[in-house]
Amino acid sequence: MTSSASPQPIIQLQGVELSLPSSAGMVHILRGIDLTVNAGESVGIVGPSGSGKSTMVMIMAGLERASKGRVVVDGADYAAMNEDALALFRRGSIGIVFQSFHLIPAMTALENVAIPLELAGRSDAFERARAELETVGLGHRLSHYPSQMSGGEQQRVALARAFAAEPKLILADEPTGNLDGANGRAVVDLLFGAQKRLGTTLVLITHDAHLAEHCHRVLRMEDGRIASETTGTSQYQAAQ
Repeated sequence: MTSSASPQPIIQLQGVELSLPSSAGMVHILRGIDLTVNAGESVGIVGPSGSGKSTMVMIMAGLERASKGRVVVDGADYAAMNEDALALFRRGSIGIVFQSFHLIPAMTALENVAIPLELAGRSDAFERARAELETVGLGHRLSHYPSQMSGGEQQRVALARAFAAEPKLILADEPTGNLDGANGRAVVDLLFGAQKRLGTTLVLITHDAHLAEHCHRVLRMEDGRIASETTGTSQYQAAQ
């Protein structure tokens, strides 16, 4: 008798709320989020500005603390961790890609990818960085600084940095938001290609509903809540 292993959750949000004070009183940004994401899954998140998309991903990353509820990522309960422990956990388990690249201007492409690996204690930091930059088509730009690269190239460096440590989870917040159509498509191909190659879980925030449809699941957020969930096409996973 054979049995298939059940999917293992890598993200578990239970009753997650976030409220922040303002001059007009408390602002309720997240209003009771319940969400489970399984290992290897891709989840697209869409919704209007101010709906809580980025905030939810910041909480998944441990960059923002929930006011209420439980956040467990890869078995780590964030409530039991201080900021130093969260930073160490993030460094080893989570890759983050932002809309605005967040590269260090005074460092070359190679250094931008390698330094986080060095900080994590990897003895092969520069070798891994070089290999990942070659994978994203930037083997010829290793010694270039961010100011010497196009927006598309800078985002590819950011992708290489996010995937170099082979994290279990990638959080991507509008990764194509600052790019033109051709560069955006190239970055998306690299993002889904690396996710498939490494078996990484992907949570993708995007304003592009068509792009979100390429994920296994699509969540729509409204007013700090998950308003709906649909099944995506998983086109990238199926096509590669």
